[in-house]
Amino acid sequence: MGPLIVYEYISENTNLLMAFIIGIAFGFVLERSGFSSSRKLAGMFYGYDTTVLKVFFTAAIVAMLGLLFFSLFGWIDLSLIYINPTFLWSAIVGGAIMGAGFILGGFCPGTAFCALSIGKLDALTFIGGLVIGVVIFTEGFPLWEELFYAENMGTPTINNLLGLSRGAFGLILILAAFGMFFIGEWAERKFPREEY
Repeated sequence: MGPLIVYEYISENTNLLMAFIIGIAFGFVLERSGFSSSRKLAGMFYGYDTTVLKVFFTAAIVAMLGLLFFSLFGWIDLSLIYINPTFLWSAIVGGAIMGAGFILGGFCPGTAFCALSIGKLDALTFIGGLVIGVVIFTEGFPLWEELFYAENMGTPTINNLLGLSRGAFGLILILAAFGMFFIGEWAERKFPREEY
């Protein structure tokens, strides 16, 4: 779950159990927020439903503030958190492929499993495509290995790239979220869809 400093109070197994419970809670919140509906998810791209934007921006802010305060109180060591290395070109190409799949299928990988858990068969089709994509990527990796590792940027964080402290970047992100919430509300009024 995370490098909690309080291992003398929370064992590694308890930490994993907490991660499992939080994962179930996360899936429950996704489903209750409507993320098992491909129409609701696709609505983000068409402007008639910005629930995805609101939920994920809220989740990002809560997680960010939680980590910042946990660090402030000495409950977590942020330097121990693993950050995936950034390979710029593979991130751009992979993001474009996933975005196209999201628009065409109406799901991202996480929401597809959320929809499958309540019995939606279109999600099963999407997951089948996801598995085929993983197999193609894995088996064909030598063909695009050079692209995959191109433009290795290491493990930058946005606040470091901008030369900001974590707190200053956090404030900017919160203000940006409020701006995006406002734009989302405007889009829902501008592009209404009565039923979906």
